[in-house]
Amino acid sequence: MPNFGPAAAWGDESGTTAVEFAIVAPMFILLSIGLIYLCLGLYAVSSLQYAAEEGARCASVKTTVCADSASTVSYAKSHYYGAGTAPTFSYSATGCGHTVSATLSYVVDLGLTKVTVPLSASACFP
Repeated sequence: MPNFGPAAAWGDESGTTAVEFAIVAPMFILLSIGLIYLCLGLYAVSSLQYAAEEGARCASVKTTVCADSASTVSYAKSHYYGAGTAPTFSYSATGCGHTVSATLSYVVDLGLTKVTVPLSASACFP
């Protein structure tokens, strides 16, 4: 006759892997999703900076392509490869040379709420 008492229940280890997985899995999934959003955000920042630098360089060096403000902004927009909506670019000729500035609202969807992170970049090329 098998023993079904309390001593047998404490000695039985079947199902412990499922319980441990249930405790660890939500944290692992949240960490993984957070890491993906962080990487996408960093990519958006670097792409925004790259587009601003290329726009300022085009206004200084490629004067036939970037002859005026509208063409410089269009050129900078075409060099943005990040995720999300298209950023807003502005061009001005300042004391340091040709300046292109960019702003972007990066939205992080956390499931229950959305968080908007403002990003900006600026570049000046003599």
